[in-house]
Amino acid sequence: MCSSGTAAVNFAPAVAEAFYQKIPLIVVTADRPAYWIDQLENQCIDQTELYRNFIKQSCSLPLDESDCRLWSAACLINEILNTALSDAPGPVHINFPLEEPLHRTVDAQLPDVKVIEDAQARINLDETALTAVAQELGRADKILVLAGQSPGNAELNRALTLFAEKTGAVVAAEHLANLQIPSGCCCAFPELVLGSISSGDAAVFQPDLLITFGRHFVSKRIRQFLRAYKPHKHIHVDAGGGHMDTYQALTRVCAMSPELFFEQLAGMQIPKASEDYAGIWKTREHEALQIYKHYLDRAPFSDFTACARVLKEVPENSVIHLGNSSTVRYALINPGIKDVTWLGNRGTSGIDGSVSTAVGYASCRSQINTLILGDLSFFYDSNGLWNKYLGKNLRIILLNNGGGNIFSFVEDLAGRTGEHNQTIFQECFFAGHSAKVNGLASAFGLDYLQADSDSKLDKALEKLYNPDRTAPTLLEVFTDAQTNTKVFKGLFSEIKKRITIYGE
Repeated sequence: MCSSGTAAVNFAPAVAEAFYQKIPLIVVTADRPAYWIDQLENQCIDQTELYRNFIKQSCSLPLDESDCRLWSAACLINEILNTALSDAPGPVHINFPLEEPLHRTVDAQLPDVKVIEDAQARINLDETALTAVAQELGRADKILVLAGQSPGNAELNRALTLFAEKTGAVVAAEHLANLQIPSGCCCAFPELVLGSISSGDAAVFQPDLLITFGRHFVSKRIRQFLRAYKPHKHIHVDAGGGHMDTYQALTRVCAMSPELFFEQLAGMQIPKASEDYAGIWKTREHEALQIYKHYLDRAPFSDFTACARVLKEVPENSVIHLGNSSTVRYALINPGIKDVTWLGNRGTSGIDGSVSTAVGYASCRSQINTLILGDLSFFYDSNGLWNKYLGKNLRIILLNNGGGNIFSFVEDLAGRTGEHNQTIFQECFFAGHSAKVNGLASAFGLDYLQADSDSKLDKALEKLYNPDRTAPTLLEVFTDAQTNTKVFKGLFSEIKKRITIYGE
């Protein structure tokens, strides 16, 4: 909720993120009367359909408060709120024009309002569609299920487990999918597996049938692999019926919840796919994970090792918020934590609002909330700490490597030689800086810790997660950008070098 003018425009990143993550965000903006638009009136812009590319529905309420107008407005508000919470949820916008005077307050009983209920139907596949999907499953020897980002729930965990056990499907899920299914059914480190695949054994991992649900996958490798080695069939499961052809192989859309989809199919008589396929994925995951652990033990202090140390210390039954760019990639190649909720602004993958999102979420939860992010993300959204709702459960871990280290991972940017190219890279891509956050922590009333080595980080983490800590706390971890790049690239080089290639 905000005042008129540029205040409403500032909501745009959050609205776009909610739209692509299908989050029911309610945006209420104050406005000036329509007759003052474009008349040199103060704090006055055209707010009609302000977020039109990123909104499920929007409306402007009437100025007139006659009985008919109020009845009409009540119907419109009911409709727009139900739209936000539909089977295809998302942000909605209510624009609220106000006449002057604007600052008089009234102490009065609010009137009763009419609430219009919108009963959402539980949609099942009809017999014809169910049979067709079951036949596709029966003909596939290699079934891969990709679980995209989602809040997760017990019903989905149960249905997906039954489906995987019955069909022999491989379920690949990053931490942001928030799945809790047996490790025998799930590949929790798809990035490590995909980083190990070469052209010599790619066909072994290529699925016959791909089933996708949820939102975005962080891994670029999975997109590149499945676009190059396309499945013969691709089913996307989405309650809103979205035609998400991410891998350019879409053959069927099932407009239903993934819980119902997997529950229905688990009840069918379907021949079990080749157990070799699931075994290949699990064997490769185990081998890549062992190489990862061995590499981690020998790696120098860096973002990679710091992130691993942090995730060992985060308490169970807590919440982890991941910043974008390199931070989320480090986190997703590390082992998960029991009963932890993973969150991140991966709908649009922007750095806008990482701090604000974590601060707001933590203010409504009692468990420890840990935000792990990079320096540019933090500085960009540091004013998210300027509010009165900071709780003692907030922990911020800032990886300060002096710039946008993610761009160092891109070969055609960081690898160019010559003074001119390096100058352009440092100024325009890496955006190097020497800023520290201790002053901001003090200004916003946070406890401040810092570390620049393994031993100092271990001591700082012990203080950070001490059960007796009673204040929101920020831990700034200083690392070297060039070391970070070398270590991250070295991990996947090591996996490629030491992995056993099928067929060789």
